Amino acid sequence: MTLHHADRDAERSADPQDEVDRLVAAWRQERPDLDVEPLQVLSRVSRLARHLDRARRAAFAEHDLETWEFDVLTALRRAGEPYEMSPGALLRATLVTSGTMTNRIDRLAAAGLVRRRPDPEDRRGVLVSLTDAGRTRVDGAFADLLRRERELLSSLGKREQQALSGLLRTLLVPFDATDPGAH
Repeated sequence: MTLHHADRDAERSADPQDEVDRLVAAWRQERPDLDVEPLQVLSRVSRLARHLDRARRAAFAEHDLETWEFDVLTALRRAGEPYEMSPGALLRATLVTSGTMTNRIDRLAAAGLVRRRPDPEDRRGVLVSLTDAGRTRVDGAFADLLRRERELLSSLGKREQQALSGLLRTLLVPFDATDPGAH
């Protein structure tokens, strides 16, 4: 172990150990020729993503929504009054194919969460709008999701959360700039 790693490990020794610490220590033991430092961050991000996914699924399930339903409903909700978009705009917002979006709109309409209406500016087009029931359902799920996300972040203070947000943004911006599907 290099002095650099020894200093960092001594600094962390007062902190509670997590699974990633054990994983990194094992790799350092087994492969001292490799710099396993990226695991310190990215394995934690990966593990946190799994916890976030569980929290999201629980929040949506509590409001009788699937993840895909939440995605479509929140796209409409974020659009603002009158909470409607063209199917093409929904495609771009949710990154699915037109066939998939048609199926999703059909299913959400059958559940009474959205409705279709003719587009007054394009006689060939339609607009998809959020119903009152859809708005109530997505608002409840979103509030529940935010509560669960706050719980996930509860061990960090406000400044720590802001610092982490800034660091993660720095990591993600290059991907968002090069991946047209990331928006």
